[in-house]
Amino acid sequence: MSVDLTKVRNIGIAAHIDAGKTTTTERMLYYTGRTHRVGEVDEGTTVTDFDQEEQQRGITIYSAAVTMPWRDHSINLIDTPGHVDFTAEVERSLRVLDGMVAVFDAKEGVEAQSETVWRQANKYHVPRLCLVNKMDKVGADFYASLKAIRERLAANPVPVQIPMGAESEFA
Repeated sequence: MSVDLTKVRNIGIAAHIDAGKTTTTERMLYYTGRTHRVGEVDEGTTVTDFDQEEQQRGITIYSAAVTMPWRDHSINLIDTPGHVDFTAEVERSLRVLDGMVAVFDAKEGVEAQSETVWRQANKYHVPRLCLVNKMDKVGADFYASLKAIRERLAANPVPVQIPMGAESEFA
């Protein structure tokens, strides 16, 4: 079976630890029909955190690739670690990417490892889109996150979708 490589995309998902990379990956797998339930990091039931140590610690240690269909394309999504100890693992993944989803916690904004991953993506000229995650969290601030992305990463974020409310008012 031949694969039309013009219809394949390698996309990474990267961020500071606990920004929601693996949870976002789980949702993508579910909504594209690749899984029939959403795995939970805290329960050790996610697809990409398959290693026993990852499940016990509740963090991603190894980059893991999953494939999912999207329209007439095949997306190879690489869920990368967010802990500073595994920065080299993230950098190895960046070399093969067509693009990257940079995830930011809406309360925390740009964190230290977010800056590191952003610099690594600059080094390999990886195009990025930003996901401001956890808008339902107490202290979430979409506009403060955009400002931090602009100031700390020297990026020019253009909101494609603006959230309605925040915290318990998030819709």
